[in-house]
Amino acid sequence: MDKYLKNVLVVSFGFLLLFTAFGGLQSLQSSLNADEGLGVASLSIIYGALILSSMFVPPIVIQKIGCKWTIVVSMCCYITYSLGNFYPSWYTLVPTSVILGFGGAPLWAAKCTYLTISGNRYAKSAEKEGKDIVNQYFGLFFLIFQSSGVWGNLISSLIFGQTPDKGVGILAVLLITIFLDNIDLKEEEESRRDDKRESFWMKTFATVRHLQDKRQALLIPLTMWSGFEQGFLAGDFTKSYVTCSLGIHFVGYVMICFAAVNATCSLLFGKLSQYTGRMFLFFLAALTNFATIIALLFWMPYPTELVVFFLFPAIWGMADAIWQTQTNSLYGVLFDKNKEAGFANYRLWESLGFVIAYGYSNFLCVSAKLYILLSVLFLGITLYAVVEYIEKKERMLSNEANEVLGIKVCLYQQTKM
Repeated sequence: MDKYLKNVLVVSFGFLLLFTAFGGLQSLQSSLNADEGLGVASLSIIYGALILSSMFVPPIVIQKIGCKWTIVVSMCCYITYSLGNFYPSWYTLVPTSVILGFGGAPLWAAKCTYLTISGNRYAKSAEKEGKDIVNQYFGLFFLIFQSSGVWGNLISSLIFGQTPDKGVGILAVLLITIFLDNIDLKEEEESRRDDKRESFWMKTFATVRHLQDKRQALLIPLTMWSGFEQGFLAGDFTKSYVTCSLGIHFVGYVMICFAAVNATCSLLFGKLSQYTGRMFLFFLAALTNFATIIALLFWMPYPTELVVFFLFPAIWGMADAIWQTQTNSLYGVLFDKNKEAGFANYRLWESLGFVIAYGYSNFLCVSAKLYILLSVLFLGITLYAVVEYIEKKERMLSNEANEVLGIKVCLYQQTKM
């Protein structure tokens, strides 16, 4: 096994262990801690803190201590939230939610940066297309990571009848600390001509400055959609459809179905993208979600229709596999020169989608939430198509410039003969 694949597996299994604990807690918050909206409030606080963290923390932390130690420190922040859920109250969940939120942005930005750099370096050594390897690495990561939803919900629903204990998160920290190689960022820093002249504060505000890139600005609605759609499934579908019709004890099983399909499709679409291209997959996911949301608008849930309760999260999981693998890969490919700031923006706008989704969860009816989902999805996929048009146009101009340069070189050589 080459070192790059080994490191991808270490990162993936580290996230698997960490989110086996956190994922089970997240999916049950709206139902388990329903008193005075404590569960949903804690999730909103998490993603609110994530927004603030995404704006300032990831670029400077990753460049100061590296991807590996950023992941280790951030994982410790997640463990505090698991501890707070042993005695859930406003006094335990609010502060631990803030701690988790501030650790979440650098965790995901460091992971995405690590996988992107590893994929590009392996592709360079193997003389392969960088974007294809990066896609495959993200597909492998999400195959393993999304299965955390299976194990976390299995533990909470079937084996122990409770949420996973704090030891699972500690194992994740130990795995990363012992087995993950610390990737050298000097090569990437040398490729940024102005990086050495940047002050501490310029690096700190790199996430905000990255919005000057029009492609990043156009991708904001699509990135927020990722938060909206995940927030709806975890916060609204589980509460309004599953808990109300079948009972809270079915929430874990439904989320297991979502996670299992998501994990399997992540690997599939990670490999399939090199044959179909990412644009085809994005539109496939959009059409799938459009159809599912419209069906939910007309569906009247009855306890006797047990299969349907599992069919919706399965289809949703297939679409989410595309959103997660392809959007992460898209950011890595488009913003290769500013990975930390790019992935920090990804987490920023996705978190904002989560915050809004959880924020109106207790105030709007389900049909209103579904219409909001349709609107955000339509806007997001439309502006994404504009980004692809811009990229295609720039590639054509680049190819034309290279052709002109080649002709000039040939003419110059002929005059010298």
